Amino acid sequence: MMAGMTKSWVKQRKRDGYYRKAKAEGFRSRAAYKLIQINERFSIVTEGNVVVDLGAAPGGWSQVALELVGPKGVVIAVDRKRMEPIEGVRLVRGDLSNPATMEAVLEEIERKVDVVLSDMAPRLTGNKHVDHGKSMSLAEGALKFASQTLGRGGCLVVKVFQGDMFPEYAERTSKLFEFSQSHSPKASTSSSRETYLVAKGYLG
Repeated sequence: MMAGMTKSWVKQRKRDGYYRKAKAEGFRSRAAYKLIQINERFSIVTEGNVVVDLGAAPGGWSQVALELVGPKGVVIAVDRKRMEPIEGVRLVRGDLSNPATMEAVLEEIERKVDVVLSDMAPRLTGNKHVDHGKSMSLAEGALKFASQTLGRGGCLVVKVFQGDMFPEYAERTSKLFEFSQSHSPKASTSSSRETYLVAKGYLG
């Protein structure tokens, strides 16, 4: 970003209601409210669940998930970036494409996973076709991980940037779950091309 763009972005962020709300309520990112709103509508994460949060840094979704699963649940946060610890959340640092990272995640899972969350997004280039392709690659990784770890009846929430590859991905996902639907929570910015694919009832 150029200096002028950076200043403009910072001003816009500070005017953003969800950004201010996150600061006031102790969430690490405004993205926390996206998961809160998705969960209020679809009841994805419930008490006692085992949840894996992919691309978790800085930790907003993990914070929300931890509150939702309660003391009997488990939240495992995975990211290749360094993330400040969250009390009660198990952290695994690494890229899931690395077998060692996958092994480390599996070691933290005591039983089949109930929910896989992915708010992963690529570093944006400004080219919507390139960004869409990178986004879909991350979404494919999340779906592959979900297929390997979810128990029957499990749920998946994955962020994607809309584009020509999304319909085929959504169709494939729908064949693996009893229910799937794309959804844009109110906390998503109006200018964003992101949407979330919400899938419930993994068929195993």
